Amino acid sequence: MSEVTSIAPADVMDKVSQGAYLVDIRDVNSYQNSHIKNSERIDNESLPTFLREADMDKPIIVCCYHGISSIQAAGFLAQQGFDEVYSLTGGFAAYSLQHPEHCSSL
Repeated sequence: MSEVTSIAPADVMDKVSQGAYLVDIRDVNSYQNSHIKNSERIDNESLPTFLREADMDKPIIVCCYHGISSIQAAGFLAQQGFDEVYSLTGGFAAYSLQHPEHCSSL
């Protein structure tokens, strides 16, 4: 099992440009209101499909509201076989304050 590493908002887009998954575990309304560009929302219903289709060799970054729930979710994803797992420090709240230009709505 791999470890979960914290990733700073400033480093997210570099990882994404290198092919990392960026998953958002917030509720659907929050995600639709605003989310990090190129992120994919996953929840308990979509998780099995995501895991079946995911390349476990690619890095994955987990985003939640404030960076607390993402630590647990990232730990779960590491247990599922992802080699490189990150939890976004400060979550979407911190990211959107530092990089509003990378956020969009549906």
